[in-house]
Amino acid sequence: MNKGKKITGGKYIKNRKKKSFETAGQKRIVKLGEEKRRTLRTMGGNKKTYSLKNNKINILKDKKIQKTEIKNVLETPSNRFLARQNILTKGTIVETTLGKAKITNRPSQEGVINGILIE
Repeated sequence: MNKGKKITGGKYIKNRKKKSFETAGQKRIVKLGEEKRRTLRTMGGNKKTYSLKNNKINILKDKKIQKTEIKNVLETPSNRFLARQNILTKGTIVETTLGKAKITNRPSQEGVINGILIE
């Protein structure tokens, strides 16, 4: 069956276009490197800060948070090609000065990177 067509062959027609707040923004990719952030104006005049590059991670260790440096991106379970390009996403396993850590937040939507140590 053709996409956007009825079983009779007629077309499905949208009742309206997307409004400006419904459109998708530019895709944000967070890479490993010297820290670089951007701010974005959101609805209601609020601001959202997101990372473009980052090499620091906040790690939860023994109920204390410690800020360490990311040495290397080891693997990304969602997409193996992202690890080759040093792209940081949620679930990515990185090598730090304390050991291996897993990123627990979404750096493309927040200005920091949080993670937990894994054995």
